[in-house]
Amino acid sequence: MKLQNDLMLRAAKGEDIERYPVWLMRQAGRILPEYRAVRESVSGFKELVETPELAAEVTIQPVDILGVDAAIIFSDILVVPEAMNVPYQMLEKRGPWFEHTIRSAEQAKRVETNFDVEDRLGYVMEAIRLTVKELNGRVPVIGFAGAPWTIFCYMVEGHGSKTFSEARKILWTDPKLAHQLLQDITDVTIAYLKAQVKAGASMIQVFDSWAGILGTEQYATFALPYLSQIASAISDVPVTLFSKGAITSIPAIAKLDCNTVGLDWNMDIPTVRAQVGNNRTLQGNLDPCTLYGSHQTVETETIKMLNSFGKNKRHIVNLGHGVYPDVDPEKVKTFIKTVKSYEIN
Repeated sequence: MKLQNDLMLRAAKGEDIERYPVWLMRQAGRILPEYRAVRESVSGFKELVETPELAAEVTIQPVDILGVDAAIIFSDILVVPEAMNVPYQMLEKRGPWFEHTIRSAEQAKRVETNFDVEDRLGYVMEAIRLTVKELNGRVPVIGFAGAPWTIFCYMVEGHGSKTFSEARKILWTDPKLAHQLLQDITDVTIAYLKAQVKAGASMIQVFDSWAGILGTEQYATFALPYLSQIASAISDVPVTLFSKGAITSIPAIAKLDCNTVGLDWNMDIPTVRAQVGNNRTLQGNLDPCTLYGSHQTVETETIKMLNSFGKNKRHIVNLGHGVYPDVDPEKVKTFIKTVKSYEIN
C-alpha cells in the first residue's frame, strides 16, 4: 500500500523532505478524552492492549485528532516477558508488577523462548493489521518493543524502581545469568519485531527506558551487544533506537545498524550531531514539561529546538520522552502546528 504521507520514512532514510515530520511518544491515549472513553469501556489496561479492535481504535485517534505524521501501535513493552512466561499486572496508580521475578538460575528455568510469537502475541499483530487497513495509507504505523536491558530490569526487579538495584546487582553477582536472560529476551524480541513488520509496521522503535541507570562501560557490556543484534536483524524497515539517559553512549549507539537515534530532553542536539555525524537521523527532543507552558511558550521553545537542527534535514520531531497524561491536548496541537509550519531552509 502506497503511503500518502511518507515524511517519517524519508527523514529516517536521509532522503529529501519538505518539512520535518512530527509525532509523540505515548500519543496513543493518556491526554485524549476519546482515549479515556475507550479505556473506561474495558476492565483494565491489559484488556485494552489485548483487544485488537480497541487497540487499533486508540492507535488511530492521535492521527485524526492531533494530526501527527505517524501512528504508533497501542501496546506495552511488557507483553514480551509475559509471552516468555513471566506475566505482569498493571496496577492502577502503581504501574507494572510481576508476581514472579528472575533472580537466580533456578528461577530462570521458568523463562520460555521456544514458542511462536504469533501464537502468544498475535493480538499485537492483529491490531497492526487492523490499523494499517483503517489508515489506508494516510501515515505509517510504528511498531515497537522494549530494549533487552529495560525488559531485564522489570523481569528481575518485579516493578518500577528509581535505581533497579536488584537488576544491577545481578550484573555484578551473576553476569552469566544476566547475559543468558538478556540473550533470551533479545531472541524473542527479534522474532516479535519481525512479526510486527510482516503485519504492516513501516518503522520500528526500540525503547531502552532505563538505559540511563547504567554507566558507559556497563551499557557497552550489557546493553549495546543486544541492541546491535536487534538493529541488524530488522532490515526491511527503518529502525529507531531510543536510549533514555544514555548520554555518554550516544556515539556508540549511532554506530549500530539503525537509521535514527532518539534523544531525551537532556541531550543537546548540536552536540549530538557533531558526535554522530550526518549519516544518522536524530529524533526528539522537546522537554515534555514545555507543554505545560502557554501556547506562546510552546511555540517559542519548539522553534528554538527546530532552529538547533541547523540545515540538516535528518530529523524527526518528538518530545524527549512520552507526553504526560495531564497535558492539555490543545498545547500538543500548538506543538504540532508549529512544526508543520516551520520552513526548512
